[in-house]
Amino acid sequence: MLNRQQAPDFKQVSTINFIQAEESKLRNNTPVFTIYSGEQDLVRLEFIFSNVNWDLQKPLQAIAVSAMLNSGTAKRTAKEIAEQIDFYGAFFQTEYLQDQSSVTLYTLNKHLPAVLPIVKDVISNSQFPQHELDIYIQNQKQKLQVNLKKNDVLSRKEFAHALFGDTAYGVDIRAEHYDAVKRDDLVAYFKLAYAPNNCTIIASGKFEKESFELLNDVFGQDWESSAAVKNKFSFVQKQKEAIYKEKPEAIQSAIRIGKLAINRKHEDFAGLQILNTVLGGYFGSRLMANIREDKGYTYGIGSGISSLHDAGYFFIATEVGADVCADALKEIYKEVELIKNELISEEELNLVRNYMLGSMLGSLENVFSHADKFKNIYFAGLDYDYYQRYIQTVKTISAEELKQLANQYLSTDDFTEVIIGKK
Repeated sequence: MLNRQQAPDFKQVSTINFIQAEESKLRNNTPVFTIYSGEQDLVRLEFIFSNVNWDLQKPLQAIAVSAMLNSGTAKRTAKEIAEQIDFYGAFFQTEYLQDQSSVTLYTLNKHLPAVLPIVKDVISNSQFPQHELDIYIQNQKQKLQVNLKKNDVLSRKEFAHALFGDTAYGVDIRAEHYDAVKRDDLVAYFKLAYAPNNCTIIASGKFEKESFELLNDVFGQDWESSAAVKNKFSFVQKQKEAIYKEKPEAIQSAIRIGKLAINRKHEDFAGLQILNTVLGGYFGSRLMANIREDKGYTYGIGSGISSLHDAGYFFIATEVGADVCADALKEIYKEVELIKNELISEEELNLVRNYMLGSMLGSLENVFSHADKFKNIYFAGLDYDYYQRYIQTVKTISAEELKQLANQYLSTDDFTEVIIGKK
């Protein structure tokens, strides 16, 4: 008989299977990776472009081009693009990230012949009409003005600039940068970045031979290459830095603490992810237990490790009552020191192991999730062995090894500490 007074035993995830990508090439040598699943008559096509030709004098080029990509071509207005995509029940979006910009299409397979030429028109013939650019600049300046009143936004900006300086990862965008955006610069950047030799296509879903041939016919020709140079940055760990911007009227203070760290390419990355999860990477973490549950200083606190192409960084972030900011800082540093000096108990470590393996399994709920996992490794120059090593590390890493990683990577001597509000 089921005993409801006793919690069931943990059962660790034994294996995790991935739908692996298969590579092919268009006639113009643009790589296409297919993650196939025939469960639904649906396909997602992602056209991913590396950000290129970084220019500090024009830091918004890649961001503005991505945002305005569907604002009109020589053949179609922004309204016509939206209406034609919508007519076929498709979904089309653009996205800018620090290393890459992407164009994503979701559509039923039967509508690919109709919607692919629209996407091709956008990717190869965008015009960036001046009236649309004027609206974009005005809206973004207003949004920036609002965001600069938010302590958490300011703390992120100050933290990124302290770590990464005037690069695409850390440049401090101001209103005058939007005023300096020129249509001719956007057109020039667009021709450099949105080219077949700077593109990777990832197809996920029910993408079969006929669909590939159609993609090849549309995108494998009549698309000019460019001589763009992919962004490449290098960074040096700084000494400890404290940045404090007082806001006398603040009710809450935003805290962001951290440093440069390793990225996904490093062999210690998986171990550091486990360590981070213990410290502040999930709801049951030590930072949440102390700062939120025990002390009541905040509604939420967390830590994370971000992996960029040319860098990685560790951070702890929260917003606390302005009157307890100093106490919260003290407790945060206390938790960092504890994880460096004391072994994690087997009970806590097993809980985190099960959480991380379960999260990995849960993150693979559909074929698009499998495609996202592929992107993580492909653009880092890794293969599927990375995930097998990750799973093995989660299952077997010891408390002693985690303590060594904590002392190696979480030295507070070179932490950058940002506080916006009162302390």
